[in-house]
Amino acid sequence: MLRNKPHRQDYNAYTKEDFKVWHLLFERQLQLLKDNASKLYLDALTRIGFNADEIPDFEKTNKQMLEMTGWRLTVVPELVPQKQFFELLARKIFPATCWLRTMRELDYLEEPDMFHDVFGHAPLLVNSAYAQFMEGFGKLAVKWSHHPEAIALLGRIYWFTIEFGLLREQNENKIFGAGIISSIEESKHSISNECNKIEFDIEKMLATDYRTDTLQNDYFVINSFEELCAALPVIEALLRENFYAIET
Repeated sequence: MLRNKPHRQDYNAYTKEDFKVWHLLFERQLQLLKDNASKLYLDALTRIGFNADEIPDFEKTNKQMLEMTGWRLTVVPELVPQKQFFELLARKIFPATCWLRTMRELDYLEEPDMFHDVFGHAPLLVNSAYAQFMEGFGKLAVKWSHHPEAIALLGRIYWFTIEFGLLREQNENKIFGAGIISSIEESKHSISNECNKIEFDIEKMLATDYRTDTLQNDYFVINSFEELCAALPVIEALLRENFYAIET
């Protein structure tokens, strides 16, 4: 579908349909997430100030994020190349679209829109441990960016944590991955008995396949964002066992 994909956010350009889409998606997801999402995500959503009636203003959001963790959003029209994406993460910048799906696309969209990028990813960037992991992961990926095989493995870790990770809170599996947070079908599926919940294990994660065009079969469960941060040296050690690092 052809659409306007702006390189900057013009808040006055949002239409009544845009506000309706944001409102419907926000309210629908929050009803499901309030009992099933990580408390850390829900707390972050409150701290960042997102609500159903207002499409987030990047200028205001960036001011809050910079004050809390030093992160900020930058507008991109669509998915950015992998190398550029990791370079941005290493600089504490998250690339996000500022366009929204249409009413006809509420339940399925082939590419990430603002609801996925901003509702899904931005809130947890005000959590210090999560933000630390994202920065560290970006720096690690930049260091290995000349190794396609290594980047593919890092992409797998990103997929199973940042996009489709679960977090154990008070002995219950809770949602935190942006790909789940922003999808009603993935949210329902991830907490059902129709999929596998796997204890966080980097080596097992690297050996687990995934698909991007269907609901996930496997979800890895972490115990804390601090556990993710502590895994960064382990990830690099595994890469060094298999590849020669090219310093950048």
